[in-house]
Amino acid sequence: MNLNKHSERKFDLITVGRACIDLNAVEYNRPMEETMTFSKYVGGSPANIAIGTAKLGLKVGFIGKISDDQHGRFIEKYMRDLDINTAGMVKDTAGRKVGLAFTEIKSPEECSILMYRETVADLYLTPEEISEDYIKETRVLLISGTALAQSPSREAVLKAVHLARKNDVIVAFELDYRPYTWKNTEETAVYYSLVAEQADVIIGTRDEFDMMENQVDGNNEATKAHLFQHQAEIVVIKHGVEGSFAYTKAGETFRAQAYKTKVLKTFGAGDSYASAFLYGLFSGENIETALKFGSAAASIVVSKHSSSDAMPTADEIKALIAQAE
Repeated sequence: MNLNKHSERKFDLITVGRACIDLNAVEYNRPMEETMTFSKYVGGSPANIAIGTAKLGLKVGFIGKISDDQHGRFIEKYMRDLDINTAGMVKDTAGRKVGLAFTEIKSPEECSILMYRETVADLYLTPEEISEDYIKETRVLLISGTALAQSPSREAVLKAVHLARKNDVIVAFELDYRPYTWKNTEETAVYYSLVAEQADVIIGTRDEFDMMENQVDGNNEATKAHLFQHQAEIVVIKHGVEGSFAYTKAGETFRAQAYKTKVLKTFGAGDSYASAFLYGLFSGENIETALKFGSAAASIVVSKHSSSDAMPTADEIKALIAQAE
């Protein structure tokens, strides 16, 4: 698959979906009830992937709705300072706020997130706020699963996918399943399948693919067989510490190990993985190397305090891989 066709386009990647605020516990090894100090970062899977890929040198844009307040301005400035194009960023005029995620770091194995996602701005992105002129300026459009959870964001995303297909833009789908955003698993399966069947690259954990298939203990063979009947060219299925697998429509299978680092917390790994995997493909690396990039980036982020700030450089990723080999 050639991510570098349409080299004349302004952007390598545009991500769509939520941008929110992460408030990560500064005090480790204690429950949130006793935690008194938190550090503020930009959060939200598609925002983090935009940040991760921008730090790796890609030309990136972002589409999403943010609050018209201090938190919204913080998010916009942070992304602009990384040269992420925010022309697709819309301010909410109805007073809705961005989501908040408070994190608890009891131990490397015991981390949790307390989410405030009621009536958040990002889920009110509307179809009329999706610009065809903007989308046709990119090579790849990345959709985040959470943006499908509610209307009107759901319809906005479906419109974005339609415009991408119409304008020969590669569609990447990061499953990004967050149960608290959805009404029920049946609904999740319907909308995840709808987008997955129109996506060229699909990335998720085995559990997330099970959610899309509305089953328990699914298997990779059946998953890829179904998706390759549709648009998919590459399917990436992550199995945590067991590593990750990439399958291609041409029948190839690749595997990457999980890299050992000193784990501080468990969140942020998926966004850094997707960022570095896509960067690897854009850089002309083979799929096996791109998988290694993803695994290494995930290991780096779980060893650090933030998700967005911790997104690694290409040199950091390559150094970790070299050290392990």
